[in-house]
Parts: sequence; structure tokens; C-alpha cells
Amino acid sequence: MTLDETLKKQIEEEVINITAEELGKKPNEITRNLKFIEDLGSDSLTQVELIMRFEEKYGLTIKDEEAQKMQTVGNAVDYVFEQYKRKQIL
Repeated sequence: MTLDETLKKQIEEEVINITAEELGKKPNEITRNLKFIEDLGSDSLTQVELIMRFEEKYGLTIKDEEAQKMQTVGNAVDYVFEQYKRKQIL
């Protein structure tokens, strides 16, 4: 497993755990393909809280336009991974 694959797997687990905690779910109930609103029952306030948790955890600033694109857990994982990786390189 490459360093990138290991990092992405770790971020995926952390995003799933944060999502589960915020939405009162068990981590094993959450998969990459689930949509935050339609499948997991998130609302706009919870979406904001999730984004804030991701920002705090990874030291990121996520713009509103980018946050709106995060429809699924997988979208969030991919975005956080790319931004976190870019931040580490700079």
C-alpha cells in the first residue's frame, strides 16, 4: 500500500467516524456512496457542523461552494484527502 493509499484510508475512517458521531449512527452503517442528506438524514445545520469538524481536524478552510459539492461521504473523503495532501506538500 502506498503512502497516499494509507493516508486516504485513514482519512476515510476519520470522516466516517466524524459523520457517524454527528448523525448518531454507527460507523459500520456509513459507506462512501451514501448521500449525507438523502441517505443519512443530515440537515443544513449538521452539514455546517460536519464541515467545521473536517476543517478543524485537518487544518483546512473549506469554501461554501466546495462544501455544497460534498453530496456523499466519498465526495467529502476525496476532497479532504486532496486538500490535506496539498497542504502537506506546500
